[in-house]
Amino acid sequence: MSIETSRIGRKCERAVVTAYQELREVGQQDMQAFAACTTLYRIHHPESSVTEARRLVAEWIDHHVVRQARGQTPGCDC
Repeated sequence: MSIETSRIGRKCERAVVTAYQELREVGQQDMQAFAACTTLYRIHHPESSVTEARRLVAEWIDHHVVRQARGQTPGCDC
């Protein structure tokens, strides 16, 4: 399930995808890993609403982990 995250330009996006993959690899359930990654994103972007954080995290996980796509994704500027 592991993907190469070094190609992901945004620091937050890379951190979220890496954390999700590592949590899943050690047996964490999908929703718990998702919740942890949403919290991780909000620690770095407290200005983001929970809804916005969930949407971005879901898009990033879908894009990089589920579809293993390589194109750009929406998100923060960091």
